[in-house]
Amino acid sequence: MIEARQTVDIRSPVEGLIENVGVERGQLVKRGQVVVTLQSGPERAALAIARSKAEQQGAVKAAEAKLDLAHRKETRAEELARQNFISSNALEEARTERSLAESELKVARENQRLAELEVQRASEVLNMRTIRSPLSGVVVDRYLKGGEFATANVKDPILRLAEVDPLNVEVILPARLFGEIKRGEKAEVFPEKPARKFPATVSVVDQVMNAAAGTFGVRLEFRNPSREVPAGAKCKVRFAK
Repeated sequence: MIEARQTVDIRSPVEGLIENVGVERGQLVKRGQVVVTLQSGPERAALAIARSKAEQQGAVKAAEAKLDLAHRKETRAEELARQNFISSNALEEARTERSLAESELKVARENQRLAELEVQRASEVLNMRTIRSPLSGVVVDRYLKGGEFATANVKDPILRLAEVDPLNVEVILPARLFGEIKRGEKAEVFPEKPARKFPATVSVVDQVMNAAAGTFGVRLEFRNPSREVPAGAKCKVRFAK
């Protein structure tokens, strides 16, 4: 039996109203292509707010200016203290003011960093409203459409996609051939349609037999770039040996 290399059910990572399903049954898709979008008005607004906060530099600039002034006042106080023009208490006050200004600047920069992280978080939340294809292949079925509600329930997929290049061929062989078929060996696949042969390579040889049937499984892989061989078709296989 010829099988798709992999079949994937596309689900939403979050709950939401589907804005658009951009593909139809039978349509080819590429890896990374947008296939589903969910309505995302609140998420876009949250991202805009987060970016606005992250771009505000007022608190940091004010804290930097305050620290610069505190440094200059401390330096001046140290000079005056050396000349005995001010008391040690006045010098200590200047140093304390400088220390507080440093703490305020640290807090302002930490808040700025938190604002930048909030932008990243809001961006990730928004990105979850856009679903991209994890593979290059074909749309097998479409279960939901725009305007319907998508859930994160594993039982409610939106689409089913299949990777059909390369294709796999699952072969069941008698136990007496175990050890004769090696991974990496060449073979030929003869599908029902089209009526010609395709070169294939052994990709998996099961190491556990079916004791009741006296058989073991082998998987072959062959390229199908023009997608002329359909998954699900029956075929015959000829090994090189």
